[in-house]
Amino acid sequence: MAIKRILLTSLLVASTAASGADQFVVQDINVEGLQRVALGAALLKMPVRVGDTVDSQDVSDIIKALYSSGNFEDIQVYRDGDALLVKVKERPTIASIAFSGNQAIKEEQLQQNLDASDIRVGESLDRTTLSQIEKGLEDFYYSVGKYNASVKAVVTPLPRNRADLKFVFAEGVSAKIQQINFIGNEVFDDEELESRFDLNADVSWWNFLSDDKYQKQVLAGDIESLRSYYLNRGYLKFKIDSTQVAISPDKKGVYITLVLDEGKPYTVEGVKFSGELIGKEAEFQQLVPFENGDIYNGSQVTSLEENVKKVLGEAGYAYPQVRTVPEFDDEKQEVVLNLHIETGKRIYVRDIRFTGNMLTKDEVLRREMRQMEGSWLNSKSIETGKTRLNRTGFFESVDVQTVRVPGTDDQVDLVYKVKEANSGSVNFGIGYGTESGVSFQVGLQQDNFAGTGNRVGISATTNDYQQNVSLEYRDPYWNLDGVSLGGKVFYNKFEASDAGIVDYTNESYGSSLTWGFPYDELNFLEMGVGYTHTKIENLDPYVQVQQFLCNLGDCDATNLQADDFDLTLTWTRNNLNRGYFPTAGSHQRFTYTMTVPGSDVQYFKMRYDTRQYFPLTKKHEFTLLLRGRLGYGNGYGQTDGADNLYPFYENFYAGGFTTLRGFGSNSAGPKAIYDEGSLSASGSSGNNSGYIATDDSVGGNATALASAELIVPTPFASDEMQSQIRTSIFYDMASVWDTEFDDNSSDVLYGQRYYYDYSDPTNYRSSYGAALQWMSPMGPLVFAVAKPIKKYDGDDEEFFTFTIGRTF
Repeated sequence: MAIKRILLTSLLVASTAASGADQFVVQDINVEGLQRVALGAALLKMPVRVGDTVDSQDVSDIIKALYSSGNFEDIQVYRDGDALLVKVKERPTIASIAFSGNQAIKEEQLQQNLDASDIRVGESLDRTTLSQIEKGLEDFYYSVGKYNASVKAVVTPLPRNRADLKFVFAEGVSAKIQQINFIGNEVFDDEELESRFDLNADVSWWNFLSDDKYQKQVLAGDIESLRSYYLNRGYLKFKIDSTQVAISPDKKGVYITLVLDEGKPYTVEGVKFSGELIGKEAEFQQLVPFENGDIYNGSQVTSLEENVKKVLGEAGYAYPQVRTVPEFDDEKQEVVLNLHIETGKRIYVRDIRFTGNMLTKDEVLRREMRQMEGSWLNSKSIETGKTRLNRTGFFESVDVQTVRVPGTDDQVDLVYKVKEANSGSVNFGIGYGTESGVSFQVGLQQDNFAGTGNRVGISATTNDYQQNVSLEYRDPYWNLDGVSLGGKVFYNKFEASDAGIVDYTNESYGSSLTWGFPYDELNFLEMGVGYTHTKIENLDPYVQVQQFLCNLGDCDATNLQADDFDLTLTWTRNNLNRGYFPTAGSHQRFTYTMTVPGSDVQYFKMRYDTRQYFPLTKKHEFTLLLRGRLGYGNGYGQTDGADNLYPFYENFYAGGFTTLRGFGSNSAGPKAIYDEGSLSASGSSGNNSGYIATDDSVGGNATALASAELIVPTPFASDEMQSQIRTSIFYDMASVWDTEFDDNSSDVLYGQRYYYDYSDPTNYRSSYGAALQWMSPMGPLVFAVAKPIKKYDGDDEEFFTFTIGRTF
């Protein structure tokens, strides 16, 4: 209003200034009121120069030209003899911008909006723009149901023609939905239709997934959901005649009324394809989800169109048009669907480029591509390349764009935009248990060494019971066919008694070499050979180990040395949607290891691990993770006529972060039993023998693990951090047993509470808890709290664990 008044006044002044004479020759031009704007800039903007003849129209043009510069808020033009006198008032310069009372809109969003309108510190203040911004913000609040909201731009003048700008928000409360009415519905009742809405009236306090606050955008989405609901049930001619939104006088309540025309349900009597079929009509027909006589379903028709486009996309037609034209028979309430196809031109890929890979070499990304340059564009191959890049684990995110080549209508470039993740990690682990105390682990691993995609790692563990050092190297593309080559060298010293396991010392070293062979996009086979030297000392003569020693021919041995050569076969199937923090797909691995005949200890060991992710929402905010493991090992062949046994130092264990959270490391499972009598060389007990059961774990040759984990959005984390932090609640269950164990409970003299049938796999443990995982700059950090549900005497509890460098 103020600007309009000033403009009107200025124009009137201009008219009176020139009324004394219709025109005159300008001998001089004077400008008063300039502070920030230079005199030369103002004169250049004016359409009149000294020596020109001016009249009232020229004066109006001067005012318009100076206003258009955006530097002035008031302009007056006078005649002073043969001179023009222009008096101006410059717009103030914005000295600061502040916001008050805004909660629904973040300051960052407001500042972006102001920047787009050139409202920023140091710029001149345009009051007309301020009025538009005020109205736009109020319109936003109205769209989310806050009809009492107001936004005022307060301008505070400062010396030297400056001004402070402050936006004052009075947001008020959102209007609540008082009632939703449906008129014209006969097939489905009001309650059924309202259940399709995200907006609801009279929401119960416990129904936190519903919303009773009116929002214009949500209502639009609900109307589309209602339309889809009818279309998916055959009501092909359903329509909404009108939508009425009434606001209560106090602007705190909203009444919504929808007038419906349901129509009649239609059945599908055929599906036809027309247009450019490129010889794939038979393939299109196989995609049809309808049989003649089926009820029409709108979502299935949309799915059919998308599947047809997918087939065309795999044949190089990147921009096809597929339209479904229904042919109605209203008397029979039947419809024939005619899908008209326009393929457009076949598109070829000129170039494939990568951006964002600051460390990773271009060839590492390019070798994951299945789309070739120079060939026609294949949408399936493009997505396969994106998936393979995600599975490397080198990148936080991978996006692909199709960019048309200028000057052509049949060529595109593919641009893969990646955001590199921290593919290296510093492994540092801390755990605390009621029995195990504090333990530490440290190591370095780089899965993308120097950007080559090769894995190089060195890890070391030192604590009360273990000292371990290992060096590892793997080249995933040893040759052009994708054959991988890896090797490992290790040294390990293990003090079992300090790890909650019955007493012995295991010192071992060895090496291995592994080749990997890709079978297809999902399956991978590996073959390895290895050598291990094992030196075991200070053997405690408990029953399970004595049976193994007797099998080797020396029941009274306290030391053991073995040189074993082994062969390993591994099958891996990886269908995860990304390498770390996956939300969909599965990962399976089966490993079989066997020492070759002639080794000091002849045994085999097999293990199967699986992870399956089930997204529960469209955007994968909620995901169900199911994990499982099966393991079994035993001896093969015979020694002196007796079947070889599985070596006790290769046993499976349960308990700890990687197997059974809430239990101390290795503590859940069979316990050590001592024979008070003596075992002869034949393995039979002497007179007056009896057993003493202890709480020392010995593990078993078979195991089964299962876990259900619900992954949920991390509270209070920003959208950017959600991709780096994972929060979950879980239920773990595990069982370890010894298939060679003989139950002699009647002979137990002491420690009966620790003794049970260790050969029974149903003696499982379970726990529940919550976990938080964070991909930090040092590597994955994991925090977990857990509480056992089912446990046995002798099992150690471990309520809290903190680990760096390892995730599930």
